[in-house]
Amino acid sequence: MADDINDDDIELLGELGVEPEPAATGGRTAKEQRIIAGFEEIGRFVAEHGRPPQHGESSDIFERLYAVRLDCIRESEECRAVLAGLDPHGLIGPDREPRATCVGEAPGDEALLTELGVSVEPADDVTKLVHVRPREEIKAAEEIAQRNPCRDFATFQPLFEKIQEELATGERRTLPYKDNAETKKGDLFILDGQKVIVAEMGEAFVSDYGRPDRRLRVVYDNGTESDLLLRSLQRALNKDKASRRITEPDLGPLFSEAEEADDLPTGYIYVLRSKSDNPFVVQNRSVIHKIGVTGGDVQRRIANAKKDPTYLLADVEIVATFKLANINRKRLEALLHKFFGKVRLDLELKDRFGAQVEPREWFLVPLPVIDEVIQTLIQGTIENFRYDPEAARLVKI
Repeated sequence: MADDINDDDIELLGELGVEPEPAATGGRTAKEQRIIAGFEEIGRFVAEHGRPPQHGESSDIFERLYAVRLDCIRESEECRAVLAGLDPHGLIGPDREPRATCVGEAPGDEALLTELGVSVEPADDVTKLVHVRPREEIKAAEEIAQRNPCRDFATFQPLFEKIQEELATGERRTLPYKDNAETKKGDLFILDGQKVIVAEMGEAFVSDYGRPDRRLRVVYDNGTESDLLLRSLQRALNKDKASRRITEPDLGPLFSEAEEADDLPTGYIYVLRSKSDNPFVVQNRSVIHKIGVTGGDVQRRIANAKKDPTYLLADVEIVATFKLANINRKRLEALLHKFFGKVRLDLELKDRFGAQVEPREWFLVPLPVIDEVIQTLIQGTIENFRYDPEAARLVKI
């Protein structure tokens, strides 16, 4: 009989975990028994996992096989007739329109395995899966093996340094990564303890599993890069429970009627002038100033200036202070430093242990300009101005 199961079919179904019955019972033909046995195997999967088998690269090969088999059963009028009353999990559904009239039109398990990219050895070792890498090995190869040295890292290094500085000042924040959240060019993350930037995004395409994806160029702060897929990056971020998204710079409101956790009941903007004997400082002493914000006593803060690289390892004098209330210290200081960022003092010193240090809070700007900037800050109009280093004055935008 054409529909009878031959020996090769029995071996193939047995390897796939299906237990065919050799003889027809209860009026069922061998073909009908095969349909029922295959469907029962799917039912056992549903009972074990609490869901129907799924397509997709995240599923193992047998789950994908069951998913394809279930699709074929749903589309076959003959299968639906055989399985009437044998669907306790409601997998077939009453409202589906079958497209096939005979189960023979659906591919067998061996053909399905071939379509899924699995080699099946014929003859003596039928249904033995060969040349199939474990799913974890495939993911590791895709997500890790393609990381290479970043040849133009000099372009990205200043950006990573600036991001770190903005995180320290509170200008940027980190937020927990949300599962498979939208990702776009320029997005920043912390993954496995490293800062990561999505430098480039390729054209969108549909993967072999029917999912939209993109090829990315991802640069890491350790000088490497990777061309992993968007979904691979999302999986890696999901897997790392400590992963974070780095926000865009956002200082937020400086003044608020409602107090925040780090608001100061009383604060001071202070301006210092260095007494250092460094030749460059001596030559430009009148326009080199340190600008900072503190919630404590300024005199106490500068008491050990001579030993602190922050103060150029020299005594300092207070040339101006501005008393303020209800100010978010980190946001205010970050705003002032960003405003004068183009005239930040570029000076390297050696501390008392011989280590190179680069103070970051000193600026080449006249004291009257600092006073003018503080006034625009208090009036809430600072965003209307910029500092012109050539003219050494504020310019209205």
